[in-house]
Amino acid sequence: MRRLALLVSVVGVVMALLAPTASAATPYCGITWGSLPKAVPDEFSPGPVSDARAGRHTCFDRLVIDIANNTEPTGYTVSYVGQFIQDGSGQAIPLRGAADLQITVSAPAYDGGGDSTVGWSAGDDAVNVAGFSTFRQVVFGGSYEGYTQFGLGVRARLPFRVSRLVSPPGQDASTRLVIDVAHRW
Repeated sequence: MRRLALLVSVVGVVMALLAPTASAATPYCGITWGSLPKAVPDEFSPGPVSDARAGRHTCFDRLVIDIANNTEPTGYTVSYVGQFIQDGSGQAIPLRGAADLQITVSAPAYDGGGDSTVGWSAGDDAVNVAGFSTFRQVVFGGSYEGYTQFGLGVRARLPFRVSRLVSPPGQDASTRLVIDVAHRW
């Protein structure tokens, strides 16, 4: 019986020494997002993409894409790709950074008359991200058959999350697609 108790004690001590410490298992800033594709592609917006902007936060960089005249969440597909390819033309658009995130919004960037609702052309920098920790470049990929693309050049393949925000009733009828990319794993 004593041998069994000693063996159990020794095994317990060995397991405790081999187990990771709490600090090693704690994710950076509590981020547990991962880097796999994220999508809700089939929710189309009746309103167009109207703007894009970016912000720096303590643990991540944020890209916000505005969709006007819309009170419902808008669909999207966001994933790391080997190369950012423009829909319609099939042309590659090079991005600065070591990893490329392709963002497709289920909303056009043109109005009912076919006129652009944004101030950029395909291949233009849509947002200035100079000095950001993670973002290297935000490029407008264009709008084709009701979908709008952005290419996000990132420092490395890092965890990201996607959120959809809808304005509260009584405020402007707009939604926002928010892409956060962590500064590190």
